[in-house]
Amino acid sequence: MSTAQSPSSPSVPAGQREDAPAQVAHRLPERDEIRIEAVLQALADPVRLELVRQLAREGRPLMCGAFDVSVSKSTLTHHLRTLREAGVIASRPRGTSRLNRLRRDDLDTLFPGLLHGVLAAPR
Repeated sequence: MSTAQSPSSPSVPAGQREDAPAQVAHRLPERDEIRIEAVLQALADPVRLELVRQLAREGRPLMCGAFDVSVSKSTLTHHLRTLREAGVIASRPRGTSRLNRLRRDDLDTLFPGLLHGVLAAPR
């Protein structure tokens, strides 16, 4: 059995140089795919909760480097990915960084009062 790749399934996507970094696709759950269990689990971590508080306080999208948390870049990336995969935030590329926004409308529609209660809770 050969492990070589056939010509019909190239290892590099069409139009991309072989030495170019691959673009990472970030799948955002649709509103009807957001589950309360995932949201609560994402918000249970103190760092992720602080990220959500900062987004809510700012009321606008924030670049990854604009968050005021004392974690490494790789740990911040992990926390943002967890929030994104749970449907709590959305992110889009902007240059070499990402703009992150709170999906407040979606969360308020699906779980009325949840975000307000979580954000109003004492630290």
